[in-house]
Amino acid sequence: MSKRVLVTGGAGFVGSHLCKRLLDEGSDVLCVDNFFTGTRRNVLELLDNKHFELMRHDVTFPLHVEVDEIYNLACPASPVHYQFDPVQTTKTSVMGAINMLGLAKRLRVPILQASTSEVYGDPEVHPQQEAYWGHVNPIGPRSCYDEGKRCAETLFFDYRRQHDLKIKVIRIFNTYGPKMHPNDGRVVSNFVVQALQGRDITIYGDGSQTRSFCYVDDLVDAMIRMMGTDDSVTGPINTGNPVEFTIKQLAETVVDMVNTGSRVVYQPLPVDDPKQRRPDITKARDILGWEPKVQLREGLVKTIDYFESQLGTVAKAAE
Repeated sequence: MSKRVLVTGGAGFVGSHLCKRLLDEGSDVLCVDNFFTGTRRNVLELLDNKHFELMRHDVTFPLHVEVDEIYNLACPASPVHYQFDPVQTTKTSVMGAINMLGLAKRLRVPILQASTSEVYGDPEVHPQQEAYWGHVNPIGPRSCYDEGKRCAETLFFDYRRQHDLKIKVIRIFNTYGPKMHPNDGRVVSNFVVQALQGRDITIYGDGSQTRSFCYVDDLVDAMIRMMGTDDSVTGPINTGNPVEFTIKQLAETVVDMVNTGSRVVYQPLPVDDPKQRRPDITKARDILGWEPKVQLREGLVKTIDYFESQLGTVAKAAE
């Protein structure tokens, strides 16, 4: 008998890829999303699958369903979106975690939390290991997301200690690929869309700040491996690509690959923007047997192809 798996935020960028992978592996999938940043378009190809169900629901309200596993991905994940309604962002992380943990407790099923590298803030340790507690501004414009996710992690481990719940926590570093929102303000989608439209590529700061870019298929593989571990494995475990690039290097790579004559321009760095971000994935290698396989240029080819196919639709929607 196939497992019934709940994916909150399932119509979002990462969630839609996870739903497809779970279906391909033989699970029944209940995709829950309030469509704040997720879209039906992301899961359109799945709607005719009899093993897939799409439900509009906001996780800040309780959910009464019967499932065998829960992946909790619900929360806007880019600064443009999570700063639009910061109070709701915090509620989604905190109340969403409480509601999904309550569901997992009632059903006695494992639950995975999609946490984030933002729990490390602007790190003073490099690369970032899971034992590092972070350097986070609790009252800045990014705090709704950073602190919301940190609180969600606290709740997960308290439910583990208090109710012996089967929890899994992963910390996701920069991820990219098809189905990213074109206007989400993330650096890969920004650069690719700007280049494809022949516009200037905007770098915030001097471009020396670093990021590590993980292709979405690799991340989904890590998530499923994490859910498949025994009950003693709780995490948190870093999931990301340990190969580090400067933002300037990424811009130059995109300009070279798209070749539309875009030039790079510089704008002031946003408040609390991290200077360095690279995961130590020793735990992921040792516990999950996982490391990223897709290199940056290979993943960018697929991402650029996706945005090329979407920009006509996006342009019409923006009119």
